Amino acid sequence: MTDPVWPIPDPDAATPWSSATYRLRLFISGATPRSLQAVRNIKMIGERYMGGDYHLEVVDVYQQADFAQDQDIIALPTLMKYFPLPKRRIIGDLSDTQHVLQGLGLWSIG
Repeated sequence: MTDPVWPIPDPDAATPWSSATYRLRLFISGATPRSLQAVRNIKMIGERYMGGDYHLEVVDVYQQADFAQDQDIIALPTLMKYFPLPKRRIIGDLSDTQHVLQGLGLWSIG
């Protein structure tokens, strides 16, 4: 796992972000309590359920508004899973671990 790197790499580009199995991008709105909670929650999930084998980028929409608009971000915080496919979008502070695991394809019902 690494901290955000600017400029933001394109997850659809031929060159992968890293060798990480999971490639995630979290869109937040500044240093609000909800944004900070989302960052903490996805890092906990990444370490506990992905064994640290993930690459997370945090995008503050106040600093990267055009990029967020290009990604069709309409609610914050929003977690985008780019790899492994299929791409997924999870909205909220990521406190419902079961919901996040289902969205990431790490856990299924029944």
